[in-house]
Amino acid sequence: MTKSYNVLFICMENSARSIMAEVILNRLGAGRFKAYSAGSHPVGAVHPLTKKVLTSLGYETTGLYSKGVGEFAGANAPSMNFIFTVCDRAAGEVCPAWPGQPITAHWGFPDPAAVGGTSDEQLKAFTNTAHQIANRIRLFTNLPLDKLAPLSLQATLAEMGSGKR
Repeated sequence: MTKSYNVLFICMENSARSIMAEVILNRLGAGRFKAYSAGSHPVGAVHPLTKKVLTSLGYETTGLYSKGVGEFAGANAPSMNFIFTVCDRAAGEVCPAWPGQPITAHWGFPDPAAVGGTSDEQLKAFTNTAHQIANRIRLFTNLPLDKLAPLSLQATLAEMGSGKR
């Protein structure tokens, strides 16, 4: 039987990048990964273009909502194997202590919600971000996680986030 891993993606607002990563990993890593997302300061709603882009790419968006990291810090929360910050502002913040010493890495992606311009330019920014996240997640899901030593895995994931992989 294949080991299943819990993964938490954290961003500030939990409205775009972390939500995209949750949805994409749950599809691409089905059966092997269970993804979650949270925000250090959640805005309480998923950005409409996040849902629009995910739906257009064939992902299920029913039930998505913006949530805080506190949901994953309690005694009844799932134990995380991996925690990724996916925006620059969340990378330097203090996160709750996570039981079980999950492997952490920063995978920064540009904030599509910060893009101005026309609605087509904004939609393109969200689409590009979703594709970038999917590419990184494909690399992650293809790693032989059960064969890599924790320190080697930590270094590999950090390298992926820096764009060197």
